[in-house]
Amino acid sequence: MSAAAADTGPLHTLSVGTAGPRVAFLHGLFGQGRNWSTIAKALAGPEGDLARCTLVDLPDHGRSPWTEEFSFAAYAASVASTLRAIDPGPWIVVGHSLGGKTAMVLALTEPDLVSRLVIVDIAPKGYGDLERFSGYIAEMQALPLGELSDRADAEARFEESNAGVKAFLLQNLRREGTSWRWQANVELFAADAARGSGSVIADWPLAVGSVEPFAGPVLWIAGSESSYIKDEDGETMRAFFPRVRQVTVKGASHWVHTDAPEVVIEALRRVVAASS
Repeated sequence: MSAAAADTGPLHTLSVGTAGPRVAFLHGLFGQGRNWSTIAKALAGPEGDLARCTLVDLPDHGRSPWTEEFSFAAYAASVASTLRAIDPGPWIVVGHSLGGKTAMVLALTEPDLVSRLVIVDIAPKGYGDLERFSGYIAEMQALPLGELSDRADAEARFEESNAGVKAFLLQNLRREGTSWRWQANVELFAADAARGSGSVIADWPLAVGSVEPFAGPVLWIAGSESSYIKDEDGETMRAFFPRVRQVTVKGASHWVHTDAPEVVIEALRRVVAASS
């Protein structure tokens, strides 16, 4: 399936800020654009004139359209068309995890749209499978949506012991009239997870040498307590992004921007200032 054929069209976005460089935020699996709201507001500044931030709901997430088959090329194409409709750019693009891979594909395939990249705790490589998410997917599938009376009932029934993870996943639960549904395309992700080592989401779609390296500056933020980025990933990252600079945030997990928001905000401020 080509990127053009799978392009979902306009994605749902939220805007923060009225002036300054354009910055797009791409969230991770089961996230939503609004997960970056606090950081976007800080980046835009008290008057909203330091940066114009666009918080994107990726396809199959939040209020954006769903797809029938996952594709990083299609995700990147949808982001590209959405951002171009707002402003021809160039854009600073910030991506975490799934959004980070999408951001990297976007920069490599649409380099005229992207001036700078900030990639948060993900590498341009395959991760084997979606086993780390399989339990979450099973919990979401097991929630009896037709029996829920209210959100408190959903929280009580949802079998996840980690309060933070529970809140993160349940943000995807939406009430429409008297019925409930998942905003995230859970069945699509479940089908991908069932592929095991054939997972497309866990994989990386581009080989070194198959595309021109991205010429712009790239800030690569890693969490010291995360296993997503290994020392050996640096060689591949530099092959795709020769101007990469890595920063490791002490004490941060995979969700670096949640664990250390002030560090991420300061890093982003420097990126925005350098592009002004």
